[in-house]
This record gives sequence, structure tokens and C-alpha cells, in this order.
Amino acid sequence: MTEFQRWYQDMQIERTLDALKRNNFDARFVKKGSDALDEIFKVIPNGAKVGVGGSLTLNQIGFFDEAKSRPIVLMNSAVPGITPEEALKMRREMLLADYYLCSSNAVTEDGQLYNIDSNGNRVGAMMFGPKHVMLICGVNKIVKDIEAAQKRVQEWVAPMNAKRLGLKTPCAETGVCTNCSSPQRICNIYTVLAKKPRNTDITIFIIGEQLGF
Repeated sequence: MTEFQRWYQDMQIERTLDALKRNNFDARFVKKGSDALDEIFKVIPNGAKVGVGGSLTLNQIGFFDEAKSRPIVLMNSAVPGITPEEALKMRREMLLADYYLCSSNAVTEDGQLYNIDSNGNRVGAMMFGPKHVMLICGVNKIVKDIEAAQKRVQEWVAPMNAKRLGLKTPCAETGVCTNCSSPQRICNIYTVLAKKPRNTDITIFIIGEQLGF
């Protein structure tokens, strides 16, 4: 990255953080994923019930490996061997977690959070239920506005996630969104958090690395 690209990225991050704070979110910048991991576990106390949404970013920063060594109760419905019934039950229990961690599909420069979800458990937990929510986002998640966010997520992020999850959807075959009616479609719910929900504390970590999709 040239010094001019770095300058442009720094200005974009600054605009986004300022806007998130104006919208009452607790927004923070860290340079590396390892820095975010340190900050996360400074906040989460021993014995806390911690739920997680599906997130490639959390895996990339080493959250799941670190969580194994921590005295917390981790609720992860994506662990191998869990039945669909057990996973669904756990997702509902996560709504009563002390902390809930995931990423956001996009963060706009005017401080809004845009997400597309399949079941709604991830976006539901972002808005209401867990006492504290932490969203861990690589700098690549920043976009200009909601229109750009929808385009990015629906046309690029969703097909890659469908492929990653081994789903039988048209986009997982072609890489192109066709607004399908597949039973395994993951673009069922579209949400925008324009401001911080009144009764949910949300901390957003913007990381100066390319993470997730």
C-alpha cells in the first residue's frame, strides 16, 4: 500500500468512526486482529456467557482458539457434531448471553450497520437480547452508504458465504446473485442499524486489516 492509499484509508476510517460515535455506538480502531483480541478479553469477565454469530473474522483473529483457554461459557452453534436441533436451541439461548460477538457485513461512512441474514438469529442478537454486543470488522467492510452496502453484500459477500458454507444456491454455483427462491437462500433478512438501539450496548472494533468477506 502506498502512502497515499494509506492516507485515504486513514481518512475513511476516521470519518466512519466519527459517524458511528455520533450515532451513539462505542466505536474503536485497532491496527491488527491481535490487538482486537486483546481488547475483547479485557472486557469479557471470567464466567461470562458469550454467544457468537457465524463469523469468518472471529476465526481469522484467533478468537475461538483463545476462548478455549478462557474461563467463559462459550455458546457456538457451529461446532462440529452438534445437531440442527441443538444448534437452534443454542441460538435462542444466545439471546440471553452476557456478551454476543459477530461481525457486520458492511459499515457505512455515515455510521450505519448493514446486514443480510438467513435465520435472523445474528441480526436479532445485534439489536436486542444480549447485554453487550461486540462487532469485529475489518477495514474492508467500510463502504460509502447503504446503497453501496447492499450492492457489496448481496452481489459479492453473499455468494462467497454460500460457497463457504456448502449451500445449494445458484450463487454458490455461479458467483452471481439471481434473487433466488432456494430453500437454502441466505439473503432472507435485510437490516440497517441507523443508530444504537436504546437498550443494547454495542462496541464496534474497526481493524486496519482485510478480514472476512
